[in-house]
Amino acid sequence: MKNILVILLLLVTYKSTNAQGAYDVARIQPDLLKNASVIIRMEDQNYEVKNPGSATLQYKTVITILNKNGEDASAIHEFYDKFSSIYNLKAILYDAKGIKIKEYRNADFKDRSAVSDGTIYDDSRIKYLEILNNTFPYTIEYSYSIDYSGIRSYPSWYPSSSWGYAIEKSEYTFKIPETMTFKYLKSKDLKTDSLKIKDKNQYKWSCQNIKAIEYEPLSVGLRNVLPWVMVAPNTFEFDESKGNIENWKNVGSWLYSLSSSSQLLPDAARAKVRSIIKNAATPKEKIKLLYNYLQSNTRYVGVQLGIGGYKPIAAEKVFSVNYGDCKALSNFMKAMLQEAGIKSDLVMIGNDMPSLNTKYASLNQANHMILCVPMEKDTTWLECTSQYVPAGFIGNGNSDKTVLLITDKGGKLAQTPTYSPANNFQKRVATVHLDAEGSAAITIETKYGNAQYEDNMGMLYMEPTEQRKRLINSLSIPNIQMESFSFTQPDKELPVLMEKISLKCTQLLTKGGDKLFLTLNMLNRQEGTITTIDNRKTFFAVDYSYQDDDEIIYTIPKGYKLEYVPADIILESEFGRYTAKAVVKDDKITYTRTKMMTNKKYPPEKYNEYVAFSKKIYQSDKQKTVLAKVE
Repeated sequence: MKNILVILLLLVTYKSTNAQGAYDVARIQPDLLKNASVIIRMEDQNYEVKNPGSATLQYKTVITILNKNGEDASAIHEFYDKFSSIYNLKAILYDAKGIKIKEYRNADFKDRSAVSDGTIYDDSRIKYLEILNNTFPYTIEYSYSIDYSGIRSYPSWYPSSSWGYAIEKSEYTFKIPETMTFKYLKSKDLKTDSLKIKDKNQYKWSCQNIKAIEYEPLSVGLRNVLPWVMVAPNTFEFDESKGNIENWKNVGSWLYSLSSSSQLLPDAARAKVRSIIKNAATPKEKIKLLYNYLQSNTRYVGVQLGIGGYKPIAAEKVFSVNYGDCKALSNFMKAMLQEAGIKSDLVMIGNDMPSLNTKYASLNQANHMILCVPMEKDTTWLECTSQYVPAGFIGNGNSDKTVLLITDKGGKLAQTPTYSPANNFQKRVATVHLDAEGSAAITIETKYGNAQYEDNMGMLYMEPTEQRKRLINSLSIPNIQMESFSFTQPDKELPVLMEKISLKCTQLLTKGGDKLFLTLNMLNRQEGTITTIDNRKTFFAVDYSYQDDDEIIYTIPKGYKLEYVPADIILESEFGRYTAKAVVKDDKITYTRTKMMTNKKYPPEKYNEYVAFSKKIYQSDKQKTVLAKVE
């Protein structure tokens, strides 16, 4: 009888365990659920290099999506091109208890071109699968294999690069023939396991039980707190080209070999260049004239076919068809300058990416190409894909970057210009004629420079109806009637935008008994505050350094006198500087405000100090003056 009871108990236990799948959400450690929208249950990335031109990737992951905030993780997409083939695509959907709901095979994945907007030549494709499930939580397991027949870079490992992702376990295994060398960078304190297996060296990195990080404002990324590895080849073969990129000099030599033969101009183009610069007295004038010609006669079109991702199409082709990508347009500009007797260098740069790591050479640290024109006493940098910006202005996304000059002597690291707060300016003067009913006639003139010019230059090319809509939405003045507005670039050679606005407002003053209350900072208030974060994890910074200078001249309405004017304010910290003051003379109140901020990267422990500084600015921007009736 006892034996029968034991057997029955074992059967019940077996059925209960079997009903609870391996991916049952109940198996997740409770502390991993805190702040998490997605749990990476497991990830196994196995990359094996066969030789400089071929490799294989085996990949498998299991993710649990806890709520709607993590729903984006259910979209599976993998890229490939003619140098890679993807196969063995599989996916399985599980419910909260880890019970299989549905299985997907290779045929269920859609296949389409991965050409982006502005690109007409690209061989990239994408396999993707959208798994829709309305009941949370649920789990997705998927895996695939890729064979590479051309190598430019090795895959990196970022187990989590998003807010709200927790990790149960993730590992990256990298294998390479013992006859080949490579290089890698890794996060601090991440252990590297290595061993030799037959004729290959194997490296492994792993992590487990990593808690999710809640979104942190102004963050510059999660890399200082989460594990990661970057791996790069020293030698490679791709699209019938061989390269050694052991150092930046070699990277530049390889890129120079791809472009050096593509700068010959046809006779018609050479004649055009000579015609354009015939009256130019200085090299600077020649550069500006040829750059203006480039902007007026070419447009950006992406070309990413094979080695075309690195090799520019010939300058004579660009002259013929009037289009090209960043490489081709920069190369065409270089060819024209060469015809004009001016030396220049193509530049490998990461637009909106970190600077190149000076001690770690790889191709995937850059996504863009510009042009550098070194002069004896000056250097001009040219963003050749823009049809609008002045010569010498390369944009905030290219500024203050370590970049690679591609010279005939190999790669040479250099630094792009840094735009200081005073460079990225907003200078505004407004006049406000108030009446006793609280209405006002207002004129505003504003100049935007460099990065702030870049932020607002789109207004130059919009239709008036769209301009009006944008203006009304951006102004913090209530109940306005727009009378006139204009946007101009007074000097085409300077990155400065001029904005002029004329409007009326019926509710600028607030009444209280026989008094009128006026918020002095009418136009450029810091709206809202940020909150402190205990134990912040990530570094932070503002988008760019800038300085705003505002002056508003108010005419006091007849029958009223000034009863109260707030005291001058000066706020200073390592994050920036703020001043505000109001000066009264006759029937005028002149309010001036300056706010200067720097985009230095600050450690997480400084964040609450930044919040305190920001709150002081917020309070200062709300200061009011009081007007009283004359008795």
